[in-house]
Amino acid sequence: MGTTNINRRDWIRKSMLTAGGAMALPYLGLAETPRVPLQLDANGNAVYTPFFKEFLPENPMVLPDLAAKLNANENPYGPSPMALEAFKNAAPGGNRYAWKELFQLVDKIADFEGVGSKNIMMGPGSSDLLEKTAMVFFMNGGNVVSADPAYMSLIQVAESVGATWKPVPLKDDWSHDLKAMEEAIDDETKLVYICNPNNPTGTITEHEELVDFCSRVSERVPVFVDEAYLWFLEDGAKKSMVSLINEGKDVIIARTFSKIHGMAGLRVGYIVALEETLGRLQKITRGGMGISLPSVYAAMAAMDDAEFIEKSRTLNTACREYVYQSLDQMGFEYVPSYTSFLIFPIEMDGKEFLGKMTEQKVGVRAFEFMDKKWCRVSMGTMEEMKLFTAAINKVLV
Repeated sequence: MGTTNINRRDWIRKSMLTAGGAMALPYLGLAETPRVPLQLDANGNAVYTPFFKEFLPENPMVLPDLAAKLNANENPYGPSPMALEAFKNAAPGGNRYAWKELFQLVDKIADFEGVGSKNIMMGPGSSDLLEKTAMVFFMNGGNVVSADPAYMSLIQVAESVGATWKPVPLKDDWSHDLKAMEEAIDDETKLVYICNPNNPTGTITEHEELVDFCSRVSERVPVFVDEAYLWFLEDGAKKSMVSLINEGKDVIIARTFSKIHGMAGLRVGYIVALEETLGRLQKITRGGMGISLPSVYAAMAAMDDAEFIEKSRTLNTACREYVYQSLDQMGFEYVPSYTSFLIFPIEMDGKEFLGKMTEQKVGVRAFEFMDKKWCRVSMGTMEEMKLFTAAINKVLV
């Protein structure tokens, strides 16, 4: 009887990963994995394009015991003390819908962004809004143009409702190839998607070039710019595309409270766009309905906690510099990052690498693109990054 039960469980696990796709992979920290089936190769790895895949662990349905969880780009320092206090104080009101309070948060965000409240749409994290945008824009087919590699949430949901993806490889300097992306637009293109800084590479595209691209291209087709990691830059506000909204450009900008604000588990995000664009989305979704009342109060408080934002940015930079130095000493090259994570090439099968790192109780991600295999590591605390570098020294050196 025991053997039969074990075999059945093993069969169920395998069928979820092959026939239906990996719908729920707790190992990966699934705020980063779209809620659609993954296309898997014969070795059980996620295939995004013939040139871009992600290695999955041998047992992706098993949540390992990790001393350093560095696989989901979570802020290890948050939420801020002010956000926590606001959440706690608002928790007794959790039996109420948050519409009035949500409007207050929208007004606060609109003032911060320098746009009208009519240009803001809230959602439970920015990934939810990326996915809703994909559903609306591609319900009747079409194609989406983006970089390759890219953050896959919007792209995979678009494909799941009938779109095709036109991936454009990043340039040798890891920036978006804006010229090639513009040339890839055709009569079937319904959206251009840009993640800047880009995930999973951590790299950035030059501000003035991107402004020019978005300004011109948005006259032909909407441009979605995902700025989830922009606030890890000292001058992040100056690098945003949000000013194009007031120029009447059909650009959508996504932001999240999950990264610099450390609120990934509280689920608050928003997009900034033209009123007409938001009207299209609001025909099928009330984005703010998915945000709890305590989370709304936490978000408003987080916006006011400048000290915590600066602390997150400073500590993130210090950990990133430590990893740079450690990788230099071990003889690894890496891609300079503008985010809360970085990538570097590895000379080991990605699945084997994940297994060996998990044995060291360190969780990371592993990809294959640009004809190389890569480790992507999120920035944790300095103690966690020391566990990471010690593990790398044992596994790869």
